[in-house]
Amino acid sequence: MAGAIRIWDLPTRLVHWGMALLIPFSWWTAENGQMDRHRLSGYLLLGLLLFRLIWGFWGSAPSRFRAFVKGPFSVWRYVRSEGAREIPGHNPLGGWSVVAMLGMLSLQVGLGLFSVDEEGFESGPLSHLLEFNSGRTVAAVHEKLFWLLVALIALHIAAILWYLLIRRKNLVAAMITGRMHPAEPVEQPRIAPAWRAVLAILIAAAAVWFVAGGLSF
Repeated sequence: MAGAIRIWDLPTRLVHWGMALLIPFSWWTAENGQMDRHRLSGYLLLGLLLFRLIWGFWGSAPSRFRAFVKGPFSVWRYVRSEGAREIPGHNPLGGWSVVAMLGMLSLQVGLGLFSVDEEGFESGPLSHLLEFNSGRTVAAVHEKLFWLLVALIALHIAAILWYLLIRRKNLVAAMITGRMHPAEPVEQPRIAPAWRAVLAILIAAAAVWFVAGGLSF
């Protein structure tokens, strides 16, 4: 086995585990009528999503979308030759799983921004842009769509377990430590400098603040 390489930077890992904690927390707060905490959780998720989108174009090499979002032929070739070559980071099939979950979570959070409750007291910061009935429809879709997100997360977890039990690859450990131990020598991917992460955080935080204020300064 070759020496360990750094594959996942700290920002990517913090975003990953932050989402893993905030998604069930958002569900729990909604189920228990704690809408203040639910709204705060939604803002935090929005911030993580915005940061991850920025980081997908500007971050470390393994975290960039171009590193793992491949065309259908690349995915098919990987599926046919799965196991023939170890790929640092997300493989072409897993990459589309990440895109699907990020897309669904973005839609879920976006709908929450426009949602209106039955009384109209607990509403998203952008609900004033819609009529009351439209806001209620968005809220209903927001609630039902959550379970599609849960299904995608369940598939993600099932894939991780398959790799652990069948392929004997611990993908969770790499997302905790940031390092992997390839079976063969692999070139160390380029890791983005810390100042990029700080700037991306500031941009994402400013965008969340603007949205939370109803798109007004």
